[in-house]
Amino acid sequence: MHMAIKDRDAHFTASRAITQSELAPEIRLQCPRCSAKLLSLDCTKCGFGLWNEGGIIHALPPARAEHYAEFICDYERIRAAEGRGSLSEQFYVGLPFRDSSGKNSGQWRIRARTFRYLVERVLKPGIRFGGRVLDLGAGNCWLSFRLALAGYRPIAVDLLTNKYDGLGAAQNYRGCLPALFPRFQAELAHLPLQDEQADAAIFNASFHYSESAGDAVREALRCVRPGGLVIISDTPWYSSYESGRKMVTERRRSFLARHGTASSSIESVEFLTDERLQSLEDELQIRWNALSPRYGFLWSMRPLLAKIRGRREPASFRIYVARKAQ
Repeated sequence: MHMAIKDRDAHFTASRAITQSELAPEIRLQCPRCSAKLLSLDCTKCGFGLWNEGGIIHALPPARAEHYAEFICDYERIRAAEGRGSLSEQFYVGLPFRDSSGKNSGQWRIRARTFRYLVERVLKPGIRFGGRVLDLGAGNCWLSFRLALAGYRPIAVDLLTNKYDGLGAAQNYRGCLPALFPRFQAELAHLPLQDEQADAAIFNASFHYSESAGDAVREALRCVRPGGLVIISDTPWYSSYESGRKMVTERRRSFLARHGTASSSIESVEFLTDERLQSLEDELQIRWNALSPRYGFLWSMRPLLAKIRGRREPASFRIYVARKAQ
């Protein structure tokens, strides 16, 4: 599932046909390399060309594709070993409420509670029904699928394009939707979209993979309309930097022992703290509203149990919502 690095000539050999179900006509594109406004998939300013392959619009310039190549290779291998994908269409259409593989059911229960809270407490009162929502770090596109079923218009963005745990997995949702949502392979800090055309942007269990927290949020703010929402959900939060650092060290050691790689080819945000959130507020002139979905009694007891057992602080998962100034 290693991503191929395509050059300029390959743009013309890939399928360039884009159906309305794959790229809605009202979506306005921007070159991810030079930020020029695009009238087609080709940038007349810098010469970079986006291309369509299997309904996925590739918007990762060659230099950035090379930058992420090792990370994508390691990440896909680890995710496959963890049982993140399936050959069954029913696995995908059941998410996040049912993990038919049974391999990551505990995590999906958390995702399901977050999703219900997100729709009922954030999206419904916060943006218009049928609004455009950016699913940033979409993975297998389960969130985009559920948002489409709920009446919103999602755009899925991710680095991974494979058919098990990346944008290609969206094919499993075709039979459940009248039209498949647009999908873009792009990095969070350089979205191929012009300004102010989304009602909300959601980093769903993905913000911690950003290389720069400030750049990622700034780009999301650029793409949402005045009054729109930028949302971070299911990214680990710790009360202290030291607790987060210990988590990262433990995870890398575990990955190295189990998978032969520490998966550290890029430096990413990894986790949130109040200090980091405050820094984003100061840098971008925004204010976070922190919301806490309920994950059950046993989940709420985790910090106390960790303290009694002399272990590091466990991660907390909150929803952080910032509204772009009107």
